[in-house]
Amino acid sequence: MKKPQRQARQVTDATNPQISGEITESEIERQVVSAIAALKRRATKRTLDGMARFAIPADRAFGVTVADIRLLAKRLGRDHALAGALWKSGWYEARMLAAFVAEPAKLTAAEMDRWCRDFDNWAICDTVCFHLFDRTPLAWKKLAPWSKRKPEFEKRAAFALLWGLSVHDKEGPDASFIAGLRLVEAAANDDRNFVKKAVNMALRAVGKRNAALHGAAIATGQSLTESANPTARWTGKGALRELKSASVARRLAAGKRTK
Repeated sequence: MKKPQRQARQVTDATNPQISGEITESEIERQVVSAIAALKRRATKRTLDGMARFAIPADRAFGVTVADIRLLAKRLGRDHALAGALWKSGWYEARMLAAFVAEPAKLTAAEMDRWCRDFDNWAICDTVCFHLFDRTPLAWKKLAPWSKRKPEFEKRAAFALLWGLSVHDKEGPDASFIAGLRLVEAAANDDRNFVKKAVNMALRAVGKRNAALHGAAIATGQSLTESANPTARWTGKGALRELKSASVARRLAAGKRTK
């Protein structure tokens, strides 16, 4: 009876962020088992059923809220090896959890590409881009190549990432964001729902960063409204409505970045 008790304690301890030092592959596997068990305990049928309303596939999901996933991530702490193993599990909530426990400084370009290829819904794409990928200096190098990808959520990742960078990269130069606006204009004729929405939001986000980029985004939006392509016109008109609003003008005049 003592041996099973000792093993159970090891599984529990694997989720304790206070534990430090090198861990073996088998220990990481135990951490994954423990984390997935914790996710399952937080799952509800109501949450699972509600995912369909937000176009999130439920066939590889438990039904856990983002708030509960973040609480578990806080308990686990940053652990890049665990994040990679959680991602490989393929479960929706495990991959969401991976976005919050992975360590941005340890991300490699190849790893970012692998995760991007796995994106199969907007929630995973946006969460990874907003809470992980945009916190690494490698992010800027991914915008152009990802913007040319064919799969819907891989291409969306380029613009979700640009959107995230506009908020979180406080030191990013205007020139980098202007280059991002050129990618926006090039992709604005893609009429797929989850691409065009991300393109639209990236244009708005860049335009709300500061006064100089506001002018550049206005010019991009205006150019899109004159396009022969209906999706490009939709993107331009939608962005201009917000960028030309009084609320955006007030905050930029006060030197505040709008959300």
